[in-house]
Amino acid sequence: MSGGTLIVGASQAGLQLAVSLRQLGDTEPITLVGEEVHPPYQRPPLSKEFLTGETDLEALALRDPSFYADAAIGLVSGERVTEVALSPSGPPGSGTAATAGGRSFAFDRLALTVGAGPRRLTVPGAGLDGIRYLRDHDDATALRQRLGCASRVVVVGGGFIGLEAAAVARALGKDVTVVEAADRLISRAVAPVVSEFYRRAHLRRGTRVLLSAAVAGFDGAHGRVTTVELADGTTLPADLVLVGVGVLPRTELAELLGLECDHGIVVDGRARTSNPHIVAAGDCTVQPHPLTGLGRVRLESVQNAVAQATAAAASLLGRPAPQSAVPWFWSHQGDLKLQIAGLSGGYDQHVVRGEPDSERFSVLYYRQDELLAIDAVNSPADYMAVRRALAQGATFPASAAADRGIPLKTLLATTRPAAVPSS
Repeated sequence: MSGGTLIVGASQAGLQLAVSLRQLGDTEPITLVGEEVHPPYQRPPLSKEFLTGETDLEALALRDPSFYADAAIGLVSGERVTEVALSPSGPPGSGTAATAGGRSFAFDRLALTVGAGPRRLTVPGAGLDGIRYLRDHDDATALRQRLGCASRVVVVGGGFIGLEAAAVARALGKDVTVVEAADRLISRAVAPVVSEFYRRAHLRRGTRVLLSAAVAGFDGAHGRVTTVELADGTTLPADLVLVGVGVLPRTELAELLGLECDHGIVVDGRARTSNPHIVAAGDCTVQPHPLTGLGRVRLESVQNAVAQATAAAASLLGRPAPQSAVPWFWSHQGDLKLQIAGLSGGYDQHVVRGEPDSERFSVLYYRQDELLAIDAVNSPADYMAVRRALAQGATFPASAAADRGIPLKTLLATTRPAAVPSS
């Protein structure tokens, strides 16, 4: 009997890869192995709707429990794959994998969708109770329980996860301070004007925001955190600390297999690793720019997980590569809905549509007059117009885009070929 496909990592990417294999007509066995005890679920709501108590794990499930049997997908939960080896004599890409619990799996095809883990602080006191991270369901459950009895919350990290959680805590009436080591919020993802908007918006809602502030350590009593200590000597009282300072791609298995890694598992536009018989998808990967094909980027989003997994399934079956999709992201911070389409890296000009303090505006990014991306705050029409334009290889003249009285869709102008095929 064929070993079929082994997918390591029961993530959004892992499940999508299994689904895509079936949709493409694959009838060989598929085994999806995940270290969490929960079946695959949506992760973005963990820092938003789940944290507020508006939804639960059952509602976050990506598929009904019956789906896996109906699709002949073997789901193995609560098992962490720790060893994997390719067969020296079998077909290319075949081998065996073993878990920490002693189970073993033979495979003919291998996919790594192992995701990323939270970057952890190593400062003094980092092990005190009350210092939490947010990456999976169990993290979110523990954080939600702690929020119920906390009064002073410090969020370390002014990225999307930190700001989303800070918005939830503040809406619950907690005293909230955000501590960010950089000189502005979400600095790796947005222009300074958007960073400043979010700083002012959180201040208006009663959250304290400290920039250029490095955490030197934590102090506590009876094993529980009571104080956050900053490098400049400032101390912040806290009975709950959320650390959100980024993630680290899980590359251990890839390295064990001798695959190329560079701040993630290196893949091509078809999700193939440096061993073309092995694919990888999701937060664990770095890939060519999805629109230009140039350079390497790491994208942490549902859209990328789904797109890469779809490409990976096609690669495993030797099918044509799907067309590259426009990257998109979102972040809900209370009543502030940020939607991003495209990638703004390398922009040399940006155009602001609307007044940021109105909490309804957009920022369009350009390089050499070519549209790259949009950040749209409570502006879904602008977001959709730019997303469609990028998919069509079109742009909006920067000179006219700032006029919010003119709908963007009326300014559309074609400038380049629509899609960059995966290679």
